[in-house]
Formats: sequence, C-alpha cells, structure tokens
Amino acid sequence: MAYGMESVIKLCRGNNIEYRTDVSMSRFTTFKTGGKAKAAAFPSNEREIADLIKICKATDTKYYIIGKGSNVLVADSGINGLVIFTGEKFNGIRLRSGNIIEAQSGAPLSAVCGFALENSLTGLEFAWGIPGTVGGAACMNAGAYGGEMSDILKKTSHIDGNGNAGAFTETGLKLSYRKSVYTSLDYCVTGVFLQMAHGSREQIKAKMDDILSRRKQKQPLEFPSAGSVFKRPEGYYAAALIEECGLKGARVRNAEVSEKHAGFIINTGGAVSADIIELIDIVKKTVYNKKGINLELEIKII
Repeated sequence: MAYGMESVIKLCRGNNIEYRTDVSMSRFTTFKTGGKAKAAAFPSNEREIADLIKICKATDTKYYIIGKGSNVLVADSGINGLVIFTGEKFNGIRLRSGNIIEAQSGAPLSAVCGFALENSLTGLEFAWGIPGTVGGAACMNAGAYGGEMSDILKKTSHIDGNGNAGAFTETGLKLSYRKSVYTSLDYCVTGVFLQMAHGSREQIKAKMDDILSRRKQKQPLEFPSAGSVFKRPEGYYAAALIEECGLKGARVRNAEVSEKHAGFIINTGGAVSADIIELIDIVKKTVYNKKGINLELEIKII
C-alpha cells in the first residue's frame, strides 16, 4: 500500500474514524456498478473531514467526496485513492429559528423533506423522490417540478482543499442551472441552511404525494440508474432530443436508454460501467450528428 494511503489509515485508526479498504463501489452507487476504491472513510463530524483532507493533501493522496452515490458513475477499474463518504454518519438535521432547516451535508434529501413535512415547512416539496444527499443537491443546484435549491438555499458551510473551514452565503454560492460555486472547487460541503416558510402540513403532504406519483409514472425508478444523465440544453429537453433520434430502448449489453424516460440510462441487470459509458457516447454522438447539439453530462464519471 502506498505511503499516502498508509498515512490515511494511520490517521483513521488514531482518531477512531471508521474506514475500510478495497471497497466495492457498486455497493455505494445507485447505478450498482464500479470497481473497488483503495480505501473509504466514513467521518461523523467536520473535524474528521478536515483531518482526512489535510492528510490527503500532505501525502498527495487523491480523494473523492461522495454522499449517496446517486449522481456518479465509477469506472470498472475502481478508484486509486480515498473516498470520503458523507452519507453514512454525517447526516444530522435540526430546526433553527426563523424557519431555517440546518442539515449536515450527508443527510438524505428524503430525510430533509420528511423533516420539513413534520414541521409544516414548505419550499422543498420539489425534491421529494430525488435520491442523494442535501449536500450534493446544493452543489449542483438540484431541481425538479418547478423548484430548485436556489429558491431556498441561504448558506452553506464547507471544508476547503487545505482542510480549512469556510462558508458561502447567497450571492457567493453563484447558483445557476445545475451549477454552483462548488462546481469548480475541490471543497467538501459540510452544512446546508434552507430558508423555509410555514405552511399547511396537509397541503405540503398532498404536493409531495403528487410529485412522487408523477415520478413513478414517468421515471424508471424500478431500475438502478443515476437519474437524468444529461443536462438540459438551452431551449431543448435532453430526453426529447434523445427520443427524437430513435434512441429509446437503445442498448449496450445490459445498459439501456430507458423506454419510460429517454433521459435515463438504466442498469437492466449485470451492466458494468463500461457498458454505460459506451451507451452515453453513442447517445451523445447520435444527438450531435442528427441535431447538432452537444449534450453535457449531468452525472459525474470517476
């Protein structure tokens, strides 16, 4: 094992940070594919995250921050570095004054939505049914059904690439379509502060139920996937372009462009990441050749 990883493991042992070696990423991604990571750490607080980032920087060890693995595709060759998982043990949620929900970045969006419902707070209903963590949603300004994180995101806290704590507020977050200031930074979001409004619990639940019902009708939730693979091109819809190019149902072995929603690529059973990557390439080339539009990935390939 390389010196850098030995140092990481020594840190984990010395500070009681949960870790594992040779971790199969197929267990931690919603695509259910991907090779092994050299090591994975499961921090429970900001100090542990900061210490992990600092040791990685000091030893030139590559690291990746992953929440619930819902927006990533890990190569079959695996990850030659450390994966810092926030979604396992760093997931607290609490209510602050002024109807602000504060959540640790690893909190599942579903849990934050449920917390908002319990407290009769409206503004996050659009996210009901989106897999992944609230930290990931903040980083990519996740949105659906007429809402997005920028509508309610007031502040984030983070650990920067040197292991130092910091924060961004509204304008500093630079939120736009599926982007934020974090898109181009190697920071780890640690906290998310959502400005909610008091509402009717019955109306909030009714809206959440309606959105989930629409998701089930339109999206292939019964198969492993990473949601929408491509960003929406300006003036178009990626799924419509893919469907118009006759690509619904297109397959590379066990990876398939969903018949239910062309914006999704699904693992029909036994697909590997190489199958999905090859299918992504086919879709991109076909849409560009037929429509002259270059589709950009919404998911992240590691």
